[in-house]
Amino acid sequence: MSSDVPPLAYKIAVLLFVENTQGEQLLLLRRKAPNLGSWSPLGGKLETGLGESPFECAVRETEEEAGLTLSPTELHLFAMIAEKAYEGESHWLLFLFRCLRKVDRLPADIEEGRFSFFSRSAIETLPIPDTDRTLLWPIYDRYRERFVALRADCQPGETLQFKIEQIC
Repeated sequence: MSSDVPPLAYKIAVLLFVENTQGEQLLLLRRKAPNLGSWSPLGGKLETGLGESPFECAVRETEEEAGLTLSPTELHLFAMIAEKAYEGESHWLLFLFRCLRKVDRLPADIEEGRFSFFSRSAIETLPIPDTDRTLLWPIYDRYRERFVALRADCQPGETLQFKIEQIC
């Protein structure tokens, strides 16, 4: 690493892709950073001080944000992404899960934002983070039934670069 690059904190988080029976995605219009004002999947940071696993975090965040109680067996881990310098603020290690249970109830609004269901094509017209548009949703489309690990360089002002490290 170059000495002129200041060290950034590393954060660990999960994102959870939840569908209804019509195949629409449950998204949250975020009222807080990161992704303030953007639609994104459910998710949040791991409680690393408690030794929380990504599966435990996904279950907890789904309960906290959507009021949905899941078991780890209702989750499929389909991607792990190491994002370098997201928004120039921090590095992220993201675990992407697909909820195997279909959910038709729209959750109540929460402090972090409000929910809605969207078709996959409608998501392309929404305000979503650039990395979601160019990386997360294409990964979901292609690998949601499998598993992929990759790393992405999200340096501000640079073209998003990513490299697949493993596909199962």
